[in-house]
Amino acid sequence: MGRVRSRQTVESALSMSDDGVPDRVNAELHGVALRTIRTWRRRYQLEGRVRIDGPGTPCPRCDGAALDEAAYALLLGWYLGDGHIVAARRGVYTLQIANDQKYPELNQEIAATIRRVKPTASPCLRGGSGAVRIEARWKHWPCLFPQHGPGRKHLRRIVLHEWQQELVRREPELLLRGLFHSDGCRFVNWTTKRLASGGERRYEYIRYMFHNESADILSILTDALDQVGVPWRRPRSNVVAVSRREGVAALDRFVGPKR
Repeated sequence: MGRVRSRQTVESALSMSDDGVPDRVNAELHGVALRTIRTWRRRYQLEGRVRIDGPGTPCPRCDGAALDEAAYALLLGWYLGDGHIVAARRGVYTLQIANDQKYPELNQEIAATIRRVKPTASPCLRGGSGAVRIEARWKHWPCLFPQHGPGRKHLRRIVLHEWQQELVRREPELLLRGLFHSDGCRFVNWTTKRLASGGERRYEYIRYMFHNESADILSILTDALDQVGVPWRRPRSNVVAVSRREGVAALDRFVGPKR
């Protein structure tokens, strides 16, 4: 008797098939045989049947389902920085978080965070030539991220709803982690100072920077920094910098270097 696959695995594979993912690639991503993908497509798509019996994953906003607030605050930071939502078929949406391929631990953290927000999710990593996209499908992503809309984020207003503001006030550190790891960086800066003897001495120090073209997202970041008591400045209109020693030490506790 063949192995029984979960409903989530079948749904994920069929959604990718809807989006035009080749059967062979689809099979590799889901760990099934090529003929299995073709059987699922024939059974649930070509014959026009309802795919899988049973209700979809309940939504915290629509259905009152439980929401992992810590995971959501982290995922919100990632979404505001490098995430977007695209419409698929049959009222389903795909959440996509882009990140550099050279940070495998963060990529796995994003996938795990998505699963905590949507417990039935089966996130997949797509791409691989420099950047990857961590993706998951759900009808209710726009409910959890009402900032979703047409066009780039910096060309439209990005305002947190009251329920998001309350949640962020409870989990500011995780929001900041998501923001800095998406559109920010941690690096060693240096400067030189002239000595009384006439020579120069080089000084090095850690610095955090966040770059985003959206004034609204920059304000969300600086509000969270103010809440946790991290001093910041704006060297340019689209950049927030944290370079004072106590601020860097605070961010190192819950953001830290990318891995």
